[in-house]
Amino acid sequence: MQYRLEQASHWLALLCRVIAGIALVALLAVTIADVGTRYLYRVTEGAIALRVTGSVELVSYLMLFSLLSAMAANVEKSQVVVEAFSHGLSGNLKARLHGVYLLGFAALGLILFIGLLGSAEGAARHGEVTQDLRLPMSPIYYVAAILSLLLGIRSLIHVLLSAVFGIDQEVSHGE
Repeated sequence: MQYRLEQASHWLALLCRVIAGIALVALLAVTIADVGTRYLYRVTEGAIALRVTGSVELVSYLMLFSLLSAMAANVEKSQVVVEAFSHGLSGNLKARLHGVYLLGFAALGLILFIGLLGSAEGAARHGEVTQDLRLPMSPIYYVAAILSLLLGIRSLIHVLLSAVFGIDQEVSHGE
């Protein structure tokens, strides 16, 4: 059971890192293209007037995807251990406390999932689109909802590993 949970967490983390990487590279590409076309416009004194339409919108949604997936990928590394409070505690107890702490991340991920799922369904019903590019909002909400669910699932996996099995890779390797 423990091995399967660790493997599931590993593969979900890998998936989330790939998504975060793709979103960050796309974000960087949009930003470079936008800055480059503005510079080209200025250098040519308006002779070349290329624009990246909706760059602010694209960057904001790509940032949302990269942040949610990075949070899900690194949820087990999220706790800052304060030595003053945990100095005398055993590694097993630290792991269990970390598991309790991760319940908050599990709740956050699940609450975000439910809220974003409702937003996606509402956007699909009403035909909501983005302001600049006129893209449908429901797929954006669905992707964000799935990434939030991955945050909740990975948090719950690490709650089980930490609180039930007394295992915490970050606490055990961090000392």
